[in-house]
Amino acid sequence: MDLIVAFITGLTTGGLGCLAVQGGLLTSTLAHQIEQDLQAHNGTSSSQKFKPHIAQPILFFLLAKLIAYTILGYLLGAVGSVLQLTPMMRAILYFAIGIFMIGNGLRMFNVHPIFRYFIIEPPSSLTRYIRRKSKNGASFFTPILLGTLTIFLPCGVTQAMMATALGTGSPLQGATLMFAFILGTSPLFFSVAYFATRLGSTIEKYFTRIVAVAMLIMGLIQVDTGLNLSGSAFSFSRAVSILSAYALPAQTGLSIEVNENGYSPQILHLPANQDLTIEWVTRNTQTCARSVVVQDLDYQKILPPTGRVKFDIPAQEKGTIIRYTCSMGMYPSQLVFDLEPTQTNQ
Repeated sequence: MDLIVAFITGLTTGGLGCLAVQGGLLTSTLAHQIEQDLQAHNGTSSSQKFKPHIAQPILFFLLAKLIAYTILGYLLGAVGSVLQLTPMMRAILYFAIGIFMIGNGLRMFNVHPIFRYFIIEPPSSLTRYIRRKSKNGASFFTPILLGTLTIFLPCGVTQAMMATALGTGSPLQGATLMFAFILGTSPLFFSVAYFATRLGSTIEKYFTRIVAVAMLIMGLIQVDTGLNLSGSAFSFSRAVSILSAYALPAQTGLSIEVNENGYSPQILHLPANQDLTIEWVTRNTQTCARSVVVQDLDYQKILPPTGRVKFDIPAQEKGTIIRYTCSMGMYPSQLVFDLEPTQTNQ
């Protein structure tokens, strides 16, 4: 893939997709910095308006992310897919990060002393060393750590780019490809984070609460994503989407349209007690819907932007429901095995 194409992909669909997945980590970075700045401001007698230093942590976060993904691209080009996380491992990671963010938001609201443990701090020995070397040394630890952690939460478009880096068979090409792509995602990340936070600083009286609410919302989204990826039936987004799908006429057949907004039909009724082969059909699809995860069948596949890919399903008992999503935990859909063989339209 041409590096310019990789950069443009990051600048457009990659930036939007990655922001949806990794925005929670960036929110954690800003929340930590804002708390530090607010404490420092309240500890002075200055009458100046509170202005958090948000550009620096955002830049540290994005720089760490850029370096981490460049190294990952190098490794993918060199050693293949050994670094890929399974869907269940990603689900657990999403869930854990969501719990961390919810706890952090509750800590900022001073709900209970137990939530003071929900904060990432450098080791005390490292903190002392950094403070000796730099006046604001400790401020860059959290954004660098969280920026690096984004390699474990790739969005669907990023996974497609990682697969491309894997296919280059060259460490240098893999590294430059991921560098160009992540560099393309950076302007959107910076702009959204910076201006959203600046908007909050205009109402500084409620600033910490605004950040805490954002943390709680992002945390709930991450938990919901983890539940979807694990194949759980108990998630808010799955309940909403499936209920709306049940209001439509029952859909049968042996193909699923993979489009920009998810999967159609969202609920596909299939015959029970026989082996089946269905087809994923894509038509210039560029969103994370291309990266399909069927947790119950230990199946994950990155589909081509345009094409047909066969998916073999072993015989399922009548009444079985198999749930699937994209690799970001979005577009929850399901296969329902409740038909007789003659009821399926080929």
